[in-house]
Amino acid sequence: MTGLGRARRLGLLSGAAMSFVGGIGMLVAFNDRMLVDPFLRMGDLTLYGIAVVLGWMAAGGEPGPLRELVRESRGGVARAVMVGLIGGVAASAFVFVVSAVDLTEFFPSMRDDMTEAMTFGIGMPMGPFALTAASGAAAWLGGYLRGRSVGIRKGLAAAAGWVLAFSLFQVVVADILSFADPVLDALYAPLGGLRVWSAAVIGALAWLLSSRLEGRAKALADQIREADPGSRLRRSAIGVGALAVVVLPMLLGGILNELLVNVSLFILMGLGLNIVVGLAGLLDLGYVAFFAVGAYGTAVLTSPLSETFAPSLNWWAALPIVMVLAAIAGLMVGTPVIRMRGDYLAIVTLGFGEIVRILLLSDWLTPVFGGAQGIRRIPGVPAPLFSDVGGTDPHLFVYFTFLFVGIAAYTSYRVQGSRVGRSWAAMREDEDVAEATGVSTVQAKLLAFVTGAVIASFAGALFSAKVGTVFTNSFDVLVSIIILVVVIVGGMGSIPGVMVGALVLIGFLGGPKSPGLLQELAQFKLLIYGALLVFMMLRRPEGLVPSVRRTRELHADELTQDAWLDKGGDFTGEAP
Repeated sequence: MTGLGRARRLGLLSGAAMSFVGGIGMLVAFNDRMLVDPFLRMGDLTLYGIAVVLGWMAAGGEPGPLRELVRESRGGVARAVMVGLIGGVAASAFVFVVSAVDLTEFFPSMRDDMTEAMTFGIGMPMGPFALTAASGAAAWLGGYLRGRSVGIRKGLAAAAGWVLAFSLFQVVVADILSFADPVLDALYAPLGGLRVWSAAVIGALAWLLSSRLEGRAKALADQIREADPGSRLRRSAIGVGALAVVVLPMLLGGILNELLVNVSLFILMGLGLNIVVGLAGLLDLGYVAFFAVGAYGTAVLTSPLSETFAPSLNWWAALPIVMVLAAIAGLMVGTPVIRMRGDYLAIVTLGFGEIVRILLLSDWLTPVFGGAQGIRRIPGVPAPLFSDVGGTDPHLFVYFTFLFVGIAAYTSYRVQGSRVGRSWAAMREDEDVAEATGVSTVQAKLLAFVTGAVIASFAGALFSAKVGTVFTNSFDVLVSIIILVVVIVGGMGSIPGVMVGALVLIGFLGGPKSPGLLQELAQFKLLIYGALLVFMMLRRPEGLVPSVRRTRELHADELTQDAWLDKGGDFTGEAP
């Protein structure tokens, strides 16, 4: 009965999720993207992928003996089908209500095209039956896969993942293989999406390689991570990474290099915020203020159009001054909040970020910062053999962003193992204990704010040189929130984690005002940001690429909470 009750709950959840995907317009928007021509669209994968996942969950565990495995597998598949049918019926009821009642005045996405998309174009009254059957079949697939061996599941996951990657990132493949048009014509259909036979070949190769290389990549990564800094393996890995950084922009076109520039700018800001939040444990929601200081400082010092102060300096000459200005801003923000912690610190820093934005818009500072008109004609970055390099030359500008990302990453890496880094770690774990053991928390906090501000000023200086103009709408609070999400999703305290988080969120989904590779997600990216953040906090709070120390801290907190619950709330500080 417990299994059946859980299946009913998961079925209703499946129906609600499918109705939500259709109701907000996601299904219609995603169906414009063909994945495997002519059978599989992105919208259908999203809709029925819900039933597959919940069918997998309903199938239950895997007992050891063969007889129990067969019995449990049959029961799990039955529960999965039940989940799919219940979800299909619930989604069909939603379709029926939408088709019978005009709700477009309140919900503009609930139109006839949504009903047609959810019912395979059949419409009423037969469409709901097709929807229910498809949902049941998708859930059966999830339950069936749950009962297969681990090797088969890993092979199928690798095959599906590579097929999906080649389908979704067609623009990347086309950019890299731009010299081989016959290969592209063989891989992709004229209107987009993989051809059936090319999808089959890619899936088969992925399955074969996953079985041959299983565990080797992880073992190699562990060896590189655990190797001595001066070892041949570590030097070889650094050399391969440096070669990839040099060669990659040469292989990509202007659009992808532009995307790499945006990702690199968010990596820079993420590395700076990672010092403040991930290493020092100071929740800063106004970090965009330091980004604005770097951008506006560079604009005032380099642009000839500043009304009251226009020294028209070279970008490289202006950079040290901008760094000093950012350090002063870090001290100005850090000094008033030295004794604040947690939510109070977050609220105050949020206020500082808004204060900076409003000051830049004020009439009082308009002669210096241009007010709502901003500052224009900002020159690019001077480079040998080239004129000023800016946003019109993304294949060259990306190297400057890579350079400063390397400087910020190296600085973060060296600081982590230093005395200052250990002071930040102690303060993050317990500020009172750290202060009692001799750590100057005042100095540590100010150093964290100053270091993070200087790294953010790098991103601001590069941003102003890239776009050539700066306006205050580029520095709203949403930027601070997205940088924080990048750090949390990637892994707080982890340098590689910040890079992976920026690549996943900014590269794939897009930034606050810039598109990513998956342009179909543009209108839903804030929703996806929120859902991903909630999922990470519940299922993997240490992030995608976690820091070892941070992971231990989080797991220790979980053990402490479990001990408190096991004692019925009477926690004495000792594990049971």
